[in-house]
Amino acid sequence: MTRAGRAKQFLPFDALKGFQEALNAKQIKCEDKKELTEDSFTKLEEEWNKIEKDSIVRVKYYKNKGYVEIQGKIDKIDYIKKKIQINEENINVCDIIEMSVK
Repeated sequence: MTRAGRAKQFLPFDALKGFQEALNAKQIKCEDKKELTEDSFTKLEEEWNKIEKDSIVRVKYYKNKGYVEIQGKIDKIDYIKKKIQINEENINVCDIIEMSVK
């Protein structure tokens, strides 16, 4: 047996080819939830007062230890539970950090 052939015996076995690369690509960088400044809160409040059902909005909000941005039509506004629904995604108002109405 050649030297290269013997060395191959000791290479790690990867039963699921590409699985480790897929896991590395899916790793999420955790972010702490940011506190809104007074100016940001005022701007967010102004945008909130503009929205209605079927408004097209772009929203940046905190979800699963990171910030996500979504754009779409508001399907539902729940003033009691303080939630909005965009493209079947339920978003708590307290998680929103940025919003713009189109």
